[in-house]
Amino acid sequence: MFQLGKTIVSEDIIEKDFVCNLSACGGACCVDGDAGAPLEEEEAKILEDIYPKIKPFLRKEGIAVIEKEGVWIKNEWGEIETPLINNADCAYVIFDEKNKTLCGIEEAYNSGEIDWKKPVSCHLYPIRVKDYSEFSAVNYHKWEICDDACTLGKELQVPVYKFVKQALVRKFGQNWYDELEKVAAKHLE
Repeated sequence: MFQLGKTIVSEDIIEKDFVCNLSACGGACCVDGDAGAPLEEEEAKILEDIYPKIKPFLRKEGIAVIEKEGVWIKNEWGEIETPLINNADCAYVIFDEKNKTLCGIEEAYNSGEIDWKKPVSCHLYPIRVKDYSEFSAVNYHKWEICDDACTLGKELQVPVYKFVKQALVRKFGQNWYDELEKVAAKHLE
């Protein structure tokens, strides 16, 4: 672990390799698990505002859950997250013609309907950020459904932090990321 500004960062994000391999997993991270995507408070407000523009991109099952439970929910620990369809799929999940998982929010973004890509927690994956009062912990989340992404990352020699560069800059800023690159270069010497 090392400190970077007000973050404590796991060395795994430098040492481990990762490149999403949707053709291998089909987007399982959006349909497996027992919780929705973590949301920041500002993101919950954004979802409320843009839901009408996202709705045409969603499946009827997702729309039904969202209209019953809301565009976001609070879990048993009081944390904000996306609702789930039958305790599995994220309510914003859609499928392409090959049954590959896509994000309805991101599809609305890609179509120019909205200017917000998706929740930063999804954009950052496989990095998970846990905010504490004095700092944020930045960790690599190892999940067996992403083994193919680890294999592809190793083959292409892409460390986790480079794979999620855009999301890290979005979350922490360009200066933070520039410092991370310096730490990574020194660490890998």
